[in-house]
Amino acid sequence: MKKLHFSVVINASKEKVWDTMLSDVTYREWTSVFNPGGSYYKGDWSEGSKMLFIGPDEKGALGGMVSMIDKSVPHEFLSIKHVGELRGDVEDTTSPEVLKWSGALENYTFKEVSGGTELGIDINVVEEFEGYMNDTWPAALEKLKGMCE
Repeated sequence: MKKLHFSVVINASKEKVWDTMLSDVTYREWTSVFNPGGSYYKGDWSEGSKMLFIGPDEKGALGGMVSMIDKSVPHEFLSIKHVGELRGDVEDTTSPEVLKWSGALENYTFKEVSGGTELGIDINVVEEFEGYMNDTWPAALEKLKGMCE
């Protein structure tokens, strides 16, 4: 897996950025960049919680990621560990395809800077998704920035 880093400075408090990024309604809005068909989560952002990240594929079938909140320090740091894939109601955490990337982390760091918050994202990706992530994350961060400011 490869580690990618993205960051943006948002002219808003860490609390506002955290809340906008993770609240149900606003999460659906900024993550639409990744899945125009819609994306949402089931679970909560507390440490140790199971999270399901769900959205339709190109054919409209629901799927997504099975994840755990590895670390959660409100307004400071959030680490999501991806452990499986969701296909309809079936959670796959053991197939050879999933084991290639199981344990991948998605880390968010909220740092107070002059005039606002620097949001840093560090993610582990398999090579086949590197181009997509490099194209999509900057657009998603710009959308989140616009929503916060």
